[in-house]
Amino acid sequence: MNPAIGAPHHPTLLGVDVIAAGSVLAGIAAAAIMLAIYAAITVRDPMAKRVKALNDRREQLKAGIVTNSARKRASIIRRNQTTDTIRTFLESLKVLQDSQLKDIQQKLAQAGIRKKEWAVAVILGRMIGPIVLGLLAGIMIYWVNYFPEWASYKKFGAFAIMVILGYKGPDIFVANLVGKRTNEIRKGLPDALDLLVICAEAGLTVDAAFNRVARELGRAYPELGDEFALTAIELSFLTERRQAFENLAYRVNLESVKGVVTTMIQTERYGTPLASALRVLSAEFRNERMMRAEEKAARLPAIMTVPLILFILPTLFIVILGPAACSISDSFINRKV
Repeated sequence: MNPAIGAPHHPTLLGVDVIAAGSVLAGIAAAAIMLAIYAAITVRDPMAKRVKALNDRREQLKAGIVTNSARKRASIIRRNQTTDTIRTFLESLKVLQDSQLKDIQQKLAQAGIRKKEWAVAVILGRMIGPIVLGLLAGIMIYWVNYFPEWASYKKFGAFAIMVILGYKGPDIFVANLVGKRTNEIRKGLPDALDLLVICAEAGLTVDAAFNRVARELGRAYPELGDEFALTAIELSFLTERRQAFENLAYRVNLESVKGVVTTMIQTERYGTPLASALRVLSAEFRNERMMRAEEKAARLPAIMTVPLILFILPTLFIVILGPAACSISDSFINRKV
């Protein structure tokens, strides 16, 4: 006799209860749906923070940051007590270099972080990261001996990887922010140039055209709208308009933006037609975007091979052969004696 005659019978597949597995998957899907609904309800306005930053920049320009006096500029900029403490600490250790600081400040600007004084925090992270992660790795690997089966060379390799990761972690984080922001700006640049052409042909000035494009594209491309709005503000307040365009190239890590900046500077200097130059640039950028899309499409079959083998085909086999396997299991394996 079967000892489980009185127990409820559930179909199994490869030793797994199908009803239980389906219940778990249904619970995960319900939780994902609830999370998606919560994210959609609690979404915030992406322009609120950017508008605040732009207003701060406008107030700084009004206060006189455009003056050539470095002493006056330093007295006007509001100091940050935390960054001042970090700077003092790094200067006492003689590890603060101007060239390194300028490079990090440019990366922060390209990442959308307007406060350049936080560059000292990145340098401090490079110093503290290897120490902290190195101590944690040393305690876990050598003192606690959490991995006793590892050989000595494997333990040393893991320790070295943690130390290197602690040193490169801040740079990787900033580079990731820069890459994401650059990609978003690259997507909207052809559309922005088309709108600039329309505004130029309509008779708007350059700063008014930039401001108009920032308002129109602020929702679709917030990063690009942020940069164009900031450029429009600097065009209105800076004494040299060339400096405003150079600041745009400084904040965006794109060769195409540098080409637009060069065109704008030449237009301001020599009085060449702005609309025709921007139209040519827009056509070039659209062709470049189309070539990148075709390149990604050509790589797609090779990229999809591994997910197809690992995920899609097993799921397809389970869907097709699952009912037959359950029927065979009910008929032969789980048959009552």
